[in-house]
Amino acid sequence: MSTTADPLAALGALPGVPEAVDSVRKAVDRVYGHRVMRRRSNEITAEAALRGARGSAALSGADWALEEVRRRTDFSIDEESRMVGAALRLTAEAGQLLSIWRQSPLRVLARLHLVAAGGAGVSDELVGRPRLTGEPVDEPLVELPLPSAGEVAGRLEGLSELIIAGGSAPALVTAAVVHGELMALRPFGSHNGLVARTAERVVLIGSGLDPKSVCPAEVGHGELGRAAYVAALDGYVSGTPGGMAAWIAHCGRAVELGARESTAVCEALQRGAA
Repeated sequence: MSTTADPLAALGALPGVPEAVDSVRKAVDRVYGHRVMRRRSNEITAEAALRGARGSAALSGADWALEEVRRRTDFSIDEESRMVGAALRLTAEAGQLLSIWRQSPLRVLARLHLVAAGGAGVSDELVGRPRLTGEPVDEPLVELPLPSAGEVAGRLEGLSELIIAGGSAPALVTAAVVHGELMALRPFGSHNGLVARTAERVVLIGSGLDPKSVCPAEVGHGELGRAAYVAALDGYVSGTPGGMAAWIAHCGRAVELGARESTAVCEALQRGAA
């Protein structure tokens, strides 16, 4: 990351990033301008939450059909169902943490991990805190080199300081960096992917880009697929300008696809088909 006073703003100026930011804004505006949003925005928000949770769980290895997620009531049967249940709990929790995020992002991340792992059979002593030296990480779908616990602590503190300080960076850039940094660090012993994608959601909502949470990036990440997700994440971890820009653009495309999904829901409701 840049060493300038506002490194996130510097990332926003990378080649291709301003175009991605503009494209995301237009996609979001299209959803918010739909006539159904004026009357039934709560329904769109609820549907976006369900679809976002499904997409995030799919990237963590529990790729269920949307209707299966919708009809299921017991999420404790096996590992996949517990993963889906964790994704649903996180989506519900995200909107409750907005006021805390800008003052204490590390507290929010700890809470997100507690919500994800607390009902998923993870030992209580490993829940809601960054991992310590020697503790394993269960994140089988991401095979990037694992930073040490000491590096994790330092970089989390740096990320927290950036968020608290604020700045002029577009919401997409901040959300992508939060997401990418958490995936690079995998600070918790489990559920890092779910936590990282929920933190991205928190930034997008809290920034005012998507205040009603109707443009679920998780849908787009799931639609783009695991291979593209991991490849883009490799770019972030490389730290090169091109790699960082590619990751931000990938996250932007995910938001656009989430917006497209909710636009389709609006159209279905307008036709009386949903």
